[in-house]
Amino acid sequence: MDYYGPMVLFHSFRTAAFAAAVAVAAQSTWAQQPRSDNRATTGGPPATSNPALDAELFYEIFLGEVSARTGDPGAGYAFMLEAARRSADGQLYQRAADIALQARSGEYALAAARAWKEALPQSREANRYVLQILVALNRIGETPDLLRQELAQSPPRAKAASLSALPQMYGRASDKALAAKVVEQALVDELTNPATGPAAWVALGRLRLAAGDKGGALNAARKAQDLDNASEDAARLALELLDDSIPEAEPIVIQALAKQPVPDLRMAYARVLLGLQRYPDASRQLEAVTKEKPDLAEAWLVVATLQFQDNRLPAAEGSLQRFIDLASAASDAEVRQKSLTQAYLLYAQIAEKKKDFAAAEAWLARIDNAEEVFGAQMRRASLLARQGKLAQARALLRNLPGSSAENQRMKLAAEVQLLREQRLYKEAYQVQVEMVALAPDDAELVYDQAMLAEKMGNPDTMEQLLRQVIARQPQYHHAYNALGYSLADRGLRLAEAKQLILKALEFAPNDPFIMDSLGWVEFRLGNKADAKRLLETAYKARPDVEIAAHLGEVLWSLGDKEGATRVWKEGQRISPDNDTLKETLKRLGAGL
Repeated sequence: MDYYGPMVLFHSFRTAAFAAAVAVAAQSTWAQQPRSDNRATTGGPPATSNPALDAELFYEIFLGEVSARTGDPGAGYAFMLEAARRSADGQLYQRAADIALQARSGEYALAAARAWKEALPQSREANRYVLQILVALNRIGETPDLLRQELAQSPPRAKAASLSALPQMYGRASDKALAAKVVEQALVDELTNPATGPAAWVALGRLRLAAGDKGGALNAARKAQDLDNASEDAARLALELLDDSIPEAEPIVIQALAKQPVPDLRMAYARVLLGLQRYPDASRQLEAVTKEKPDLAEAWLVVATLQFQDNRLPAAEGSLQRFIDLASAASDAEVRQKSLTQAYLLYAQIAEKKKDFAAAEAWLARIDNAEEVFGAQMRRASLLARQGKLAQARALLRNLPGSSAENQRMKLAAEVQLLREQRLYKEAYQVQVEMVALAPDDAELVYDQAMLAEKMGNPDTMEQLLRQVIARQPQYHHAYNALGYSLADRGLRLAEAKQLILKALEFAPNDPFIMDSLGWVEFRLGNKADAKRLLETAYKARPDVEIAAHLGEVLWSLGDKEGATRVWKEGQRISPDNDTLKETLKRLGAGL
Protein backbone atom coordinates (compact mmCIF):
# COMPACT_ATOMS: atom_id res chain seq x y z
CA MET A 1 0.00 0.00 0.00
CA ASP A 2 1.48 3.36 -1.11
CA TYR A 3 1.22 5.31 2.10
CA TYR A 4 2.61 5.53 5.61
CA GLY A 5 0.75 3.56 8.24
CA PRO A 6 -1.46 5.68 10.51
CA MET A 7 0.61 5.20 13.67
CA VAL A 8 3.97 5.79 11.97
CA LEU A 9 2.61 8.89 10.30
CA PHE A 10 1.14 10.12 13.55
CA HIS A 11 4.54 10.26 15.26
CA SER A 12 6.29 12.08 12.43
CA PHE A 13 3.25 14.34 12.00
CA ARG A 14 3.72 15.65 15.51
CA THR A 15 7.23 16.86 14.70
CA ALA A 16 6.34 18.79 11.54
CA ALA A 17 6.20 22.48 12.45
CA PHE A 18 4.23 24.76 10.19
CA ALA A 19 3.37 28.46 10.47
CA ALA A 20 -0.19 29.49 11.20
CA ALA A 21 -0.12 31.46 7.97
CA VAL A 22 -0.53 28.25 5.97
CA ALA A 23 -3.96 27.55 7.36
CA VAL A 24 -5.00 31.07 6.51
CA ALA A 25 -3.43 30.98 3.05
CA ALA A 26 -5.28 27.89 1.96
CA GLN A 27 -8.59 29.50 2.80
CA SER A 28 -7.88 33.01 1.48
CA THR A 29 -7.13 34.78 -1.80
CA TRP A 30 -9.40 32.81 -4.11
CA ALA A 31 -11.44 31.08 -1.40
CA GLN A 32 -14.68 32.78 -2.44
CA GLN A 33 -14.47 31.70 -6.07
CA PRO A 34 -16.66 28.85 -7.34
CA ARG A 35 -15.31 25.38 -6.68
CA SER A 36 -14.26 23.41 -9.73
CA ASP A 37 -13.77 20.09 -7.97
CA ASN A 38 -17.20 18.57 -8.46
CA ARG A 39 -17.80 15.12 -9.81
CA ALA A 40 -18.05 16.42 -13.38
CA THR A 41 -14.27 16.91 -13.29
CA THR A 42 -13.16 14.33 -10.76
CA GLY A 43 -15.26 11.40 -11.93
CA GLY A 44 -18.08 9.97 -9.81
CA PRO A 45 -20.40 11.37 -7.13
CA PRO A 46 -19.18 12.87 -3.84
CA ALA A 47 -17.78 10.33 -1.42
CA THR A 48 -20.55 10.89 1.07
CA SER A 49 -23.22 9.90 -1.46
CA ASN A 50 -21.45 7.22 -3.50
CA PRO A 51 -23.52 4.02 -3.24
CA ALA A 52 -20.53 2.03 -4.51
CA LEU A 53 -18.43 2.78 -1.46
CA ASP A 54 -17.40 -0.54 0.01
CA ALA A 55 -17.38 -1.14 3.72
CA GLU A 56 -13.61 -0.82 4.00
CA LEU A 57 -13.59 2.57 2.33
CA PHE A 58 -16.48 3.80 4.44
CA TYR A 59 -14.69 2.56 7.54
CA GLU A 60 -11.47 4.42 6.58
CA ILE A 61 -13.38 7.66 6.15
CA PHE A 62 -15.13 7.11 9.47
CA LEU A 63 -11.86 6.36 11.29
CA GLY A 64 -10.19 9.35 9.63
CA GLU A 65 -12.87 11.74 10.84
CA VAL A 66 -13.00 10.26 14.34
CA SER A 67 -9.22 10.35 14.68
CA ALA A 68 -8.99 13.94 13.44
CA ARG A 69 -11.73 15.10 15.79
CA THR A 70 -10.39 13.30 18.86
CA GLY A 71 -6.84 14.63 18.85
CA ASP A 72 -5.06 12.16 16.58
CA PRO A 73 -4.52 14.18 13.36
CA GLY A 74 -1.72 11.96 12.08
CA ALA A 75 -3.94 8.90 11.99
CA GLY A 76 -6.87 10.90 10.68
CA TYR A 77 -4.74 12.24 7.85
CA ALA A 78 -3.44 8.77 6.91
CA PHE A 79 -6.88 7.17 6.86
CA MET A 80 -8.36 10.03 4.84
CA LEU A 81 -5.53 10.11 2.32
CA GLU A 82 -5.79 6.36 1.74
CA ALA A 83 -9.56 6.67 1.28
CA ALA A 84 -8.96 9.45 -1.25
CA ARG A 85 -6.48 7.34 -3.19
CA ARG A 86 -8.80 4.32 -3.23
CA SER A 87 -11.77 6.36 -4.43
CA ALA A 88 -10.03 9.12 -6.50
CA ASP A 89 -12.40 11.51 -4.76
CA GLY A 90 -11.31 15.16 -4.73
CA GLN A 91 -13.28 15.99 -1.59
CA LEU A 92 -11.42 13.31 0.37
CA TYR A 93 -8.04 14.59 -0.87
CA GLN A 94 -9.07 18.06 0.22
CA ARG A 95 -10.17 16.75 3.62
CA ALA A 96 -6.78 15.07 4.11
CA ALA A 97 -5.00 18.31 3.23
CA ASP A 98 -7.28 20.28 5.56
CA ILE A 99 -6.53 17.94 8.47
CA ALA A 100 -2.81 18.57 7.91
CA LEU A 101 -3.33 22.32 7.63
CA GLN A 102 -5.33 22.39 10.86
CA ALA A 103 -2.46 20.57 12.54
CA ARG A 104 0.01 23.13 11.11
CA SER A 105 1.83 20.48 9.10
CA GLY A 106 2.62 22.06 5.77
CA GLU A 107 4.67 19.26 4.25
CA TYR A 108 1.90 16.69 4.80
CA ALA A 109 -0.69 19.12 3.47
CA LEU A 110 1.48 19.57 0.39
CA ALA A 111 1.82 15.79 -0.03
CA ALA A 112 -1.95 15.39 0.05
CA ALA A 113 -2.50 18.25 -2.36
CA ARG A 114 0.09 16.88 -4.78
CA ALA A 115 -1.45 13.43 -4.62
CA TRP A 116 -4.79 15.07 -5.36
CA LYS A 117 -3.37 16.92 -8.36
CA GLU A 118 -1.63 13.81 -9.65
CA ALA A 119 -4.86 11.84 -9.46
CA LEU A 120 -6.97 14.65 -10.94
CA PRO A 121 -4.58 16.80 -13.01
CA GLN A 122 -7.34 19.06 -14.39
CA SER A 123 -8.81 19.81 -10.98
CA ARG A 124 -8.61 23.56 -10.43
CA GLU A 125 -9.13 23.13 -6.70
CA ALA A 126 -6.23 20.65 -6.42
CA ASN A 127 -3.97 22.96 -8.40
CA ARG A 128 -4.98 25.89 -6.21
CA TYR A 129 -4.24 23.98 -3.01
CA VAL A 130 -0.74 23.02 -4.19
CA LEU A 131 -0.09 26.62 -5.28
CA GLN A 132 -1.21 28.22 -2.04
CA ILE A 133 0.60 25.74 0.19
CA LEU A 134 3.86 26.21 -1.73
CA VAL A 135 3.54 29.99 -1.36
CA ALA A 136 2.87 29.61 2.35
CA LEU A 137 5.92 27.34 2.66
CA ASN A 138 7.93 30.07 0.88
CA ARG A 139 8.80 27.74 -2.00
CA ILE A 140 8.05 30.46 -4.52
CA GLY A 141 10.25 29.11 -7.30
CA GLU A 142 8.02 26.05 -7.68
CA THR A 143 4.84 28.00 -8.44
CA PRO A 144 4.95 29.48 -12.00
CA ASP A 145 3.30 26.56 -13.81
CA LEU A 146 0.69 26.20 -11.07
CA LEU A 147 -0.16 29.90 -11.23
CA ARG A 148 -0.36 29.74 -15.01
CA GLN A 149 -2.84 26.85 -14.77
CA GLU A 150 -4.92 28.67 -12.16
CA LEU A 151 -5.24 31.72 -14.39
CA ALA A 152 -5.99 29.61 -17.45
CA GLN A 153 -8.83 27.89 -15.59
CA SER A 154 -10.16 31.12 -14.09
CA PRO A 155 -13.46 32.25 -15.70
CA PRO A 156 -12.98 35.39 -17.84
CA ARG A 157 -15.15 37.51 -15.56
CA ALA A 158 -13.19 36.46 -12.48
CA LYS A 159 -9.69 36.74 -13.97
CA ALA A 160 -9.20 40.41 -13.09
CA ALA A 161 -10.02 39.65 -9.45
CA SER A 162 -7.60 36.69 -9.48
CA LEU A 163 -4.84 38.91 -10.87
CA SER A 164 -5.54 41.64 -8.31
CA ALA A 165 -5.19 39.06 -5.51
CA LEU A 166 -1.64 38.08 -6.49
CA PRO A 167 0.23 40.78 -4.50
CA GLN A 168 -1.57 39.70 -1.35
CA MET A 169 -1.05 36.02 -2.07
CA TYR A 170 2.71 36.42 -2.60
CA GLY A 171 3.01 39.10 0.09
CA ARG A 172 4.52 36.73 2.66
CA ALA A 173 7.37 35.64 0.39
CA SER A 174 10.73 36.34 2.03
CA ASP A 175 12.40 37.00 -1.34
CA LYS A 176 10.17 39.74 -2.80
CA ALA A 177 12.28 40.09 -5.94
CA LEU A 178 11.94 36.36 -6.66
CA ALA A 179 8.18 36.57 -6.12
CA ALA A 180 7.92 39.38 -8.68
CA LYS A 181 10.07 37.44 -11.17
CA VAL A 182 8.06 34.24 -10.76
CA VAL A 183 4.74 36.02 -11.19
CA GLU A 184 6.04 37.82 -14.27
CA GLN A 185 6.96 34.45 -15.78
CA ALA A 186 3.47 33.12 -15.09
CA LEU A 187 1.76 36.23 -16.49
CA VAL A 188 3.60 36.30 -19.81
CA ASP A 189 0.38 35.67 -21.78
CA GLU A 190 -1.82 37.91 -19.62
CA LEU A 191 0.47 40.96 -19.88
CA THR A 192 -0.10 41.32 -23.62
CA ASN A 193 -3.81 40.54 -23.52
CA PRO A 194 -5.84 43.81 -23.84
CA ALA A 195 -8.55 42.37 -21.59
CA THR A 196 -6.32 41.22 -18.74
CA GLY A 197 -3.16 43.25 -19.35
CA PRO A 198 -4.02 46.28 -17.18
CA ALA A 199 -4.81 44.14 -14.12
CA ALA A 200 -1.76 41.93 -14.76
CA TRP A 201 0.62 44.88 -15.05
CA VAL A 202 -0.77 46.51 -11.90
CA ALA A 203 -0.38 43.25 -9.96
CA LEU A 204 3.18 42.92 -11.20
CA GLY A 205 3.84 46.57 -10.38
CA ARG A 206 2.72 46.08 -6.78
CA LEU A 207 4.98 43.05 -6.43
CA ARG A 208 7.89 45.03 -7.84
CA LEU A 209 7.15 47.88 -5.44
CA ALA A 210 7.11 45.43 -2.52
CA ALA A 211 10.55 44.27 -3.71
CA GLY A 212 11.85 47.86 -3.67
CA ASP A 213 11.97 48.09 -7.47
CA LYS A 214 10.30 51.49 -7.83
CA GLY A 215 11.48 51.95 -11.41
CA GLY A 216 10.02 48.60 -12.38
CA ALA A 217 6.76 49.44 -10.61
CA LEU A 218 6.57 52.76 -12.46
CA ASN A 219 7.13 50.99 -15.77
CA ALA A 220 4.36 48.51 -14.91
CA ALA A 221 1.93 51.33 -14.12
CA ARG A 222 2.75 52.95 -17.48
CA LYS A 223 2.23 49.64 -19.31
CA ALA A 224 -1.15 49.22 -17.62
CA GLN A 225 -2.21 52.70 -18.67
CA ASP A 226 -1.00 52.12 -22.22
CA LEU A 227 -3.53 49.29 -22.43
CA ASP A 228 -6.29 51.22 -20.63
CA ASN A 229 -5.82 54.97 -20.37
CA ALA A 230 -8.63 55.23 -17.82
CA SER A 231 -7.33 52.45 -15.54
CA GLU A 232 -8.13 53.39 -11.95
CA ASP A 233 -5.90 50.59 -10.60
CA ALA A 234 -2.92 51.91 -12.58
CA ALA A 235 -3.59 55.37 -11.17
CA ARG A 236 -3.75 54.04 -7.60
CA LEU A 237 -0.43 52.26 -8.08
CA ALA A 238 0.98 55.53 -9.42
CA LEU A 239 -0.33 57.32 -6.32
CA GLU A 240 1.60 54.92 -4.10
CA LEU A 241 4.73 55.73 -6.10
CA LEU A 242 4.08 59.46 -5.97
CA ASP A 243 3.63 59.21 -2.20
CA ASP A 244 6.96 57.36 -2.14
CA SER A 245 8.76 60.32 -3.74
CA ILE A 246 8.54 59.17 -7.38
CA PRO A 247 7.22 62.34 -9.11
CA GLU A 248 7.36 60.67 -12.56
CA ALA A 249 4.26 58.69 -11.56
CA GLU A 250 2.02 61.77 -11.33
CA PRO A 251 1.15 62.04 -15.08
CA ILE A 252 -0.45 58.59 -14.84
CA VAL A 253 -2.84 59.88 -12.17
CA ILE A 254 -3.59 63.08 -14.07
CA GLN A 255 -4.36 61.19 -17.30
CA ALA A 256 -6.64 58.70 -15.54
CA LEU A 257 -8.61 61.51 -13.90
CA ALA A 258 -8.90 63.31 -17.23
CA LYS A 259 -10.39 60.21 -18.83
CA GLN A 260 -12.54 59.17 -15.88
CA PRO A 261 -12.95 61.68 -13.03
CA VAL A 262 -13.62 59.27 -10.16
CA PRO A 263 -14.20 61.32 -6.95
CA ASP A 264 -12.67 58.71 -4.64
CA LEU A 265 -9.53 58.54 -6.79
CA ARG A 266 -9.32 62.33 -6.85
CA MET A 267 -9.71 62.37 -3.08
CA ALA A 268 -6.86 59.88 -2.74
CA TYR A 269 -4.76 62.11 -5.02
CA ALA A 270 -5.55 65.11 -2.82
CA ARG A 271 -4.44 63.20 0.29
CA VAL A 272 -1.10 62.37 -1.33
CA LEU A 273 -0.62 66.00 -2.35
CA LEU A 274 -1.32 67.05 1.23
CA GLY A 275 1.29 64.60 2.45
CA LEU A 276 3.75 66.16 0.00
CA GLN A 277 2.79 69.61 1.36
CA ARG A 278 1.59 70.72 -2.07
CA TYR A 279 -1.34 72.57 -0.57
CA PRO A 280 -2.41 74.68 -3.57
CA ASP A 281 -2.51 71.58 -5.81
CA ALA A 282 -4.42 69.67 -3.13
CA SER A 283 -6.92 72.52 -2.84
CA ARG A 284 -7.63 72.41 -6.57
CA GLN A 285 -8.30 68.68 -6.43
CA LEU A 286 -10.54 69.07 -3.38
CA GLU A 287 -12.50 71.82 -5.08
CA ALA A 288 -13.12 69.46 -7.98
CA VAL A 289 -14.16 66.67 -5.58
CA THR A 290 -16.73 68.85 -3.84
CA LYS A 291 -18.25 69.64 -7.25
CA GLU A 292 -18.15 66.06 -8.56
CA LYS A 293 -19.41 64.51 -5.32
CA PRO A 294 -20.78 67.25 -3.02
CA ASP A 295 -22.00 64.69 -0.46
CA LEU A 296 -18.50 63.29 0.23
CA ALA A 297 -18.09 64.40 3.85
CA GLU A 298 -14.33 63.77 4.11
CA ALA A 299 -13.62 66.26 1.32
CA TRP A 300 -15.35 69.08 3.20
CA LEU A 301 -13.34 68.38 6.36
CA VAL A 302 -10.03 68.53 4.46
CA VAL A 303 -11.16 71.70 2.67
CA ALA A 304 -11.99 73.26 6.03
CA THR A 305 -8.56 72.30 7.38
CA LEU A 306 -6.77 73.91 4.43
CA GLN A 307 -8.89 77.05 4.73
CA PHE A 308 -7.99 77.18 8.41
CA GLN A 309 -4.29 76.91 7.56
CA ASP A 310 -4.70 79.78 5.07
CA ASN A 311 -6.35 81.83 7.84
CA ARG A 312 -9.64 81.95 5.91
CA LEU A 313 -11.60 81.35 9.07
CA PRO A 314 -15.17 82.20 7.91
CA ALA A 315 -14.76 79.95 4.88
CA ALA A 316 -13.35 77.21 7.10
CA GLU A 317 -16.36 77.44 9.40
CA GLY A 318 -18.70 77.19 6.40
CA SER A 319 -16.98 74.09 5.06
CA LEU A 320 -16.87 72.60 8.53
CA GLN A 321 -20.61 73.10 8.97
CA ARG A 322 -21.18 71.35 5.65
CA PHE A 323 -19.06 68.47 6.92
CA ILE A 324 -21.09 68.27 10.14
CA ASP A 325 -24.36 68.24 8.20
CA LEU A 326 -23.18 65.31 6.08
CA ALA A 327 -21.50 63.44 8.94
CA SER A 328 -24.54 63.75 11.18
CA ALA A 329 -26.56 61.80 8.64
CA ALA A 330 -24.25 58.78 8.86
CA SER A 331 -26.14 55.65 9.88
CA ASP A 332 -23.15 54.18 11.75
CA ALA A 333 -23.12 55.70 15.25
CA GLU A 334 -19.38 55.12 15.69
CA VAL A 335 -18.55 56.82 12.38
CA ARG A 336 -20.87 59.69 13.27
CA GLN A 337 -19.22 60.18 16.68
CA LYS A 338 -15.69 60.14 15.24
CA SER A 339 -16.68 62.62 12.54
CA LEU A 340 -18.20 65.04 15.04
CA THR A 341 -15.10 64.72 17.22
CA GLN A 342 -12.92 65.80 14.30
CA ALA A 343 -15.22 68.74 13.68
CA TYR A 344 -15.15 69.84 17.32
CA LEU A 345 -11.35 69.70 17.38
CA LEU A 346 -11.13 71.90 14.29
CA TYR A 347 -13.75 74.31 15.63
CA ALA A 348 -11.66 74.58 18.81
CA GLN A 349 -8.57 75.43 16.74
CA ILE A 350 -10.51 78.08 14.83
CA ALA A 351 -11.71 79.61 18.09
CA GLU A 352 -8.17 79.49 19.46
CA LYS A 353 -6.88 81.31 16.39
CA LYS A 354 -9.48 83.99 17.03
CA LYS A 355 -8.16 84.11 20.61
CA ASP A 356 -11.62 83.13 21.85
CA PHE A 357 -10.27 80.69 24.41
CA ALA A 358 -13.61 80.25 26.17
CA ALA A 359 -15.22 79.08 22.93
CA ALA A 360 -12.30 76.78 22.23
CA GLU A 361 -12.70 75.22 25.69
CA ALA A 362 -16.42 74.78 25.06
CA TRP A 363 -15.83 72.92 21.80
CA LEU A 364 -13.28 70.64 23.45
CA ALA A 365 -15.69 69.93 26.30
CA ARG A 366 -18.13 68.44 23.79
CA ILE A 367 -15.73 65.62 22.93
CA ASP A 368 -16.66 62.35 24.64
CA ASN A 369 -14.99 59.93 22.25
CA ALA A 370 -12.68 57.88 24.48
CA GLU A 371 -10.05 57.63 21.72
CA GLU A 372 -9.90 61.41 21.32
CA VAL A 373 -10.21 62.56 24.92
CA PHE A 374 -6.44 62.53 25.37
CA GLY A 375 -5.98 64.71 22.30
CA ALA A 376 -8.67 67.08 23.51
CA GLN A 377 -6.93 67.40 26.88
CA MET A 378 -3.69 68.18 25.07
CA ARG A 379 -5.46 71.01 23.25
CA ARG A 380 -6.87 72.25 26.56
CA ALA A 381 -3.36 72.28 28.01
CA SER A 382 -2.18 74.27 25.00
CA LEU A 383 -4.98 76.78 25.53
CA LEU A 384 -4.03 77.20 29.17
CA ALA A 385 -0.38 77.74 28.20
CA ARG A 386 -1.33 80.39 25.65
CA GLN A 387 -3.20 82.23 28.39
CA GLY A 388 -0.06 82.26 30.57
CA LYS A 389 -1.22 79.35 32.74
CA LEU A 390 1.71 77.05 31.99
CA ALA A 391 1.85 75.45 35.43
CA GLN A 392 -1.83 74.53 35.20
CA ALA A 393 -1.32 73.17 31.70
CA ARG A 394 1.53 70.92 32.80
CA ALA A 395 -0.42 69.76 35.85
CA LEU A 396 -3.38 68.92 33.62
CA LEU A 397 -1.21 66.65 31.50
CA ARG A 398 0.60 65.05 34.43
CA ASN A 399 -2.71 64.23 36.14
CA LEU A 400 -4.38 62.58 33.17
CA PRO A 401 -5.59 59.05 34.05
CA GLY A 402 -3.41 56.04 33.27
CA SER A 403 -0.38 54.72 35.12
CA SER A 404 1.01 52.16 32.65
CA ALA A 405 4.39 52.74 31.02
CA GLU A 406 2.66 53.53 27.71
CA ASN A 407 0.33 56.06 29.37
CA GLN A 408 3.27 57.69 31.16
CA ARG A 409 5.13 57.96 27.86
CA MET A 410 2.13 59.55 26.13
CA LYS A 411 1.71 62.10 28.90
CA LEU A 412 5.39 63.01 28.89
CA ALA A 413 5.38 63.30 25.08
CA ALA A 414 2.41 65.66 25.32
CA GLU A 415 4.24 67.77 27.89
CA VAL A 416 7.34 67.93 25.69
CA GLN A 417 5.20 69.10 22.77
CA LEU A 418 3.54 71.72 24.94
CA LEU A 419 6.90 73.10 26.08
CA ARG A 420 8.23 73.08 22.51
CA GLU A 421 5.24 75.15 21.41
CA GLN A 422 6.16 77.66 24.13
CA ARG A 423 9.82 77.56 22.97
CA LEU A 424 10.86 76.40 26.42
CA TYR A 425 13.47 74.03 25.06
CA LYS A 426 15.45 73.57 28.29
CA GLU A 427 12.34 72.47 30.16
CA ALA A 428 11.29 70.28 27.22
CA TYR A 429 14.72 68.64 27.25
CA GLN A 430 14.39 67.78 30.93
CA VAL A 431 11.01 66.10 30.34
CA GLN A 432 12.45 64.26 27.33
CA VAL A 433 15.16 62.86 29.63
CA GLU A 434 12.36 61.41 31.79
CA MET A 435 10.82 59.81 28.73
CA VAL A 436 14.14 58.31 27.56
CA ALA A 437 14.57 56.79 31.02
CA LEU A 438 11.40 54.76 30.38
CA ALA A 439 12.89 53.27 27.18
CA PRO A 440 16.64 54.02 26.98
CA ASP A 441 17.15 51.84 23.88
CA ASP A 442 14.51 53.64 21.83
CA ALA A 443 16.46 55.36 19.04
CA GLU A 444 13.63 57.78 18.22
CA LEU A 445 13.40 59.04 21.79
CA VAL A 446 17.16 59.62 22.01
CA TYR A 447 17.06 61.29 18.59
CA ASP A 448 14.34 63.68 19.81
CA GLN A 449 16.44 64.38 22.90
CA ALA A 450 19.35 65.31 20.63
CA MET A 451 17.17 67.69 18.63
CA LEU A 452 16.06 69.42 21.82
CA ALA A 453 19.69 69.71 22.91
CA GLU A 454 20.40 71.62 19.72
CA LYS A 455 17.33 73.82 20.21
CA MET A 456 18.53 74.78 23.69
CA GLY A 457 21.93 75.74 22.25
CA ASN A 458 23.99 72.71 23.22
CA PRO A 459 25.36 71.22 19.97
CA ASP A 460 28.00 69.15 21.74
CA THR A 461 25.34 67.23 23.67
CA MET A 462 23.36 66.87 20.46
CA GLU A 463 26.36 65.33 18.67
CA GLN A 464 27.09 63.00 21.58
CA LEU A 465 23.50 61.72 21.59
CA LEU A 466 23.33 61.29 17.81
CA ARG A 467 26.58 59.33 17.77
CA GLN A 468 25.11 57.18 20.52
CA VAL A 469 22.09 56.46 18.28
CA ILE A 470 24.35 55.65 15.32
CA ALA A 471 26.45 53.25 17.42
CA ARG A 472 23.36 51.42 18.68
CA GLN A 473 21.36 51.46 15.46
CA PRO A 474 23.65 52.00 12.44
CA GLN A 475 20.73 52.01 9.98
CA TYR A 476 18.90 54.91 11.66
CA HIS A 477 19.53 57.34 8.81
CA HIS A 478 17.87 60.32 10.53
CA ALA A 479 20.80 60.52 12.95
CA TYR A 480 23.38 60.74 10.13
CA ASN A 481 21.33 63.39 8.39
CA ALA A 482 20.72 65.48 11.51
CA LEU A 483 24.36 65.47 12.53
CA GLY A 484 25.58 66.23 9.00
CA TYR A 485 23.09 69.05 8.58
CA SER A 486 23.96 70.56 11.97
CA LEU A 487 27.67 70.62 11.11
CA ALA A 488 26.95 72.12 7.69
CA ASP A 489 24.61 74.75 9.10
CA ARG A 490 27.31 75.85 11.54
CA GLY A 491 30.02 75.70 8.85
CA LEU A 492 32.01 73.06 10.75
CA ARG A 493 33.86 69.97 9.45
CA LEU A 494 32.11 70.26 6.11
CA ALA A 495 33.82 67.24 4.52
CA GLU A 496 32.65 65.08 7.43
CA ALA A 497 29.20 66.65 7.25
CA LYS A 498 28.91 65.70 3.58
CA GLN A 499 29.95 62.09 4.27
CA LEU A 500 27.36 61.78 7.03
CA ILE A 501 24.62 63.06 4.73
CA LEU A 502 25.72 60.77 1.90
CA LYS A 503 25.55 57.87 4.36
CA ALA A 504 21.96 58.86 5.19
CA LEU A 505 21.15 58.91 1.47
CA GLU A 506 22.34 55.32 1.15
CA PHE A 507 19.47 54.28 3.42
CA ALA A 508 16.89 56.70 1.98
CA PRO A 509 18.03 57.74 -1.51
CA ASN A 510 14.85 59.63 -2.44
CA ASP A 511 14.28 61.46 0.83
CA PRO A 512 13.84 65.16 -0.08
CA PHE A 513 14.91 66.33 3.38
CA ILE A 514 18.23 64.49 3.16
CA MET A 515 18.65 65.88 -0.36
CA ASP A 516 18.02 69.32 1.15
CA SER A 517 20.83 68.67 3.65
CA LEU A 518 23.18 67.63 0.84
CA GLY A 519 22.28 70.76 -1.11
CA TRP A 520 22.95 72.86 1.96
CA VAL A 521 26.38 71.35 2.62
CA GLU A 522 27.30 71.83 -1.07
CA PHE A 523 26.31 75.49 -0.70
CA ARG A 524 28.51 75.79 2.39
CA LEU A 525 31.35 74.19 0.40
CA GLY A 526 30.90 76.82 -2.30
CA ASN A 527 29.40 74.48 -4.90
CA LYS A 528 26.44 76.71 -5.68
CA ALA A 529 25.41 75.09 -8.97
CA ASP A 530 25.24 71.65 -7.35
CA ALA A 531 23.43 73.14 -4.37
CA LYS A 532 20.83 74.77 -6.63
CA ARG A 533 20.23 71.54 -8.56
CA LEU A 534 19.84 69.44 -5.40
CA LEU A 535 17.61 71.93 -3.61
CA GLU A 536 15.36 72.41 -6.62
CA THR A 537 14.91 68.64 -6.86
CA ALA A 538 14.17 68.39 -3.14
CA TYR A 539 11.70 71.30 -3.23
CA LYS A 540 9.87 69.85 -6.23
CA ALA A 541 9.49 66.53 -4.41
CA ARG A 542 8.48 68.16 -1.11
CA PRO A 543 7.60 71.89 -1.03
CA ASP A 544 8.67 72.35 2.60
CA VAL A 545 9.25 75.73 4.19
CA GLU A 546 12.82 74.94 5.34
CA ILE A 547 13.79 73.64 1.91
CA ALA A 548 12.28 76.85 0.52
CA ALA A 549 14.44 78.89 2.90
CA HIS A 550 17.61 77.14 1.71
CA LEU A 551 16.74 77.22 -1.99
CA GLY A 552 15.85 80.88 -1.74
CA GLU A 553 19.20 81.69 -0.15
CA VAL A 554 21.10 79.85 -2.88
CA LEU A 555 19.13 81.67 -5.59
CA TRP A 556 19.73 84.99 -3.78
CA SER A 557 23.48 84.30 -3.67
CA LEU A 558 23.42 83.59 -7.43
CA GLY A 559 21.78 86.97 -8.10
CA ASP A 560 18.30 85.57 -8.82
CA LYS A 561 16.51 87.73 -6.26
CA GLU A 562 13.18 87.46 -8.04
CA GLY A 563 13.32 83.66 -7.95
CA ALA A 564 14.43 83.70 -4.31
CA THR A 565 11.55 85.97 -3.32
CA ARG A 566 9.04 83.78 -5.14
CA VAL A 567 10.25 80.62 -3.36
CA TRP A 568 10.33 82.36 0.03
CA LYS A 569 6.77 83.60 -0.42
CA GLU A 570 5.64 80.06 -1.21
CA GLY A 571 7.40 78.86 1.94
CA GLN A 572 5.81 81.61 3.99
CA ARG A 573 2.36 80.51 2.83
CA ILE A 574 3.18 76.97 3.98
CA SER A 575 4.36 78.06 7.44
CA PRO A 576 4.30 81.78 8.26
CA ASP A 577 6.04 81.40 11.63
CA ASN A 578 8.94 79.15 10.63
CA ASP A 579 12.12 80.14 12.47
CA THR A 580 14.52 79.10 9.70
CA LEU A 581 12.74 81.23 7.10
CA LYS A 582 12.49 84.21 9.46
CA GLU A 583 16.19 84.01 10.33
CA THR A 584 17.17 83.71 6.65
CA LEU A 585 15.16 86.78 5.64
CA LYS A 586 16.52 88.82 8.54
CA ARG A 587 20.15 87.82 7.91
CA LEU A 588 19.95 88.65 4.20
CA GLY A 589 17.87 91.78 4.70
CA ALA A 590 15.25 90.44 2.31
CA GLY A 591 11.74 91.75 2.71
CA LEU A 592 8.63 90.01 1.47
